[in-house]
Formats: sequence, structure tokens, C-alpha cells
Amino acid sequence: MTLFTDLIDGYYRFRGNEWLSERARWEDLATGQAPKVMVIACSDSRVDPATIFGSRPGEVFVVRNVANLVPPYEPDGGRHGVSAALEFAVTALGVEEIVVLGHGMCGGVNAALTRSLADAGYGQGAFVAGWIALLDEARGRVVAEHGTGEAGQQALEQEGVRTSIGNLLTFPFVRERVEAGTLTIHGAVFAIADGKLRVLNEAGNFEAA
Repeated sequence: MTLFTDLIDGYYRFRGNEWLSERARWEDLATGQAPKVMVIACSDSRVDPATIFGSRPGEVFVVRNVANLVPPYEPDGGRHGVSAALEFAVTALGVEEIVVLGHGMCGGVNAALTRSLADAGYGQGAFVAGWIALLDEARGRVVAEHGTGEAGQQALEQEGVRTSIGNLLTFPFVRERVEAGTLTIHGAVFAIADGKLRVLNEAGNFEAA
């Protein structure tokens, strides 16, 4: 037995239950997708957007990465996975809403806060360190006010969501649609410990959903 065998067993359960119960839906989805919402979430195994939001297949276009980050608009010809997914979701699928979903106890945020990977080599954390450097500016503000303990962790998790939302608006095709009222951006943080979702309100604060 291997872990992959466990996954295959899970597939058989899915194929014999959920897939059968929604067979007509899967047949419709075979011809294409038309999700109205894009969720940008963390790769953390504990934070599955479909589970948290109870979404069905085909309803949500999901991108996951370390610390649910969005880089700024950089049309430099580089390999930009998040930017490519964002471009496809907004311009090809025409999603109407984007949700940046942060979460509690985020390891990527903690590494940014404590700078624990600052001297890491490649294969030891350097790729992660380069990516979470997107939080450096927010980190400076957070550490000055909250330090690097639990309060700082929670604050930087929230600031990470705000940072990603700010970076989303640097993409012309996103900003144009937001200004036209055809695209709305939301921010939220899911607390693993108590299962509560806190949503970014119009005042820029996080409140219980």
C-alpha cells in the first residue's frame, strides 16, 4: 500500500458516489466551464476553498500558491503562473468576482514574518523566500506595530490579503473591469483553529462573516 493507492481508493469512492449523483452536471462540464468566481488561496493542505465555501464542480476557478499571494503586473516575458491564471480567468472566462483567501497559521506568512529562510539555498527554501518577499513592505509595517509573535502573524496574514488585492489592481485588465463595475474583488481570512471566516469590509477591516 502507498499513499497513491489511498488516492486511487478515494477516486473509486468519488466515481461511485459523487460523480454518479451529479452525472448530468459532469456531462455539461465536459463541454466547457463558466465559473463566475475566482479564488486565490494558499497551497496549504488544510485550506481547500471548495471545502470551505461548499462549492460544486465548475463553480469556482481556483489558483493556489504559497501564502495566497498575487505578484504585481510585470509584463516582462517571464514565467508568471499566477498572472497567467488571472489573465485567463478575467479575460477568457469572464469571472465576475475574485476572492483572495488567506488563512490562520500560514507557514509562508510566518517565514516572511520571521525571515527564517533569509539564508536558505535553493532546495532549502530559497524559492519560497523569493516568493514571500512580496510581503516585505507589509512586514515592515506589521513588525513595527505588532512584533513577530502571534499578533504579528495574524496581522501579516491580513496584510497579505490586502497586498494581493493591491497587486491585483496593478493589472490593467483587472483595474479596467473593477472601474467599470463588472468585476468585484473580495478579501477573507479563514481561521483553521475555530473555523471562522473573516471578510474584508468596505472600511478595510476584517469582520466575521
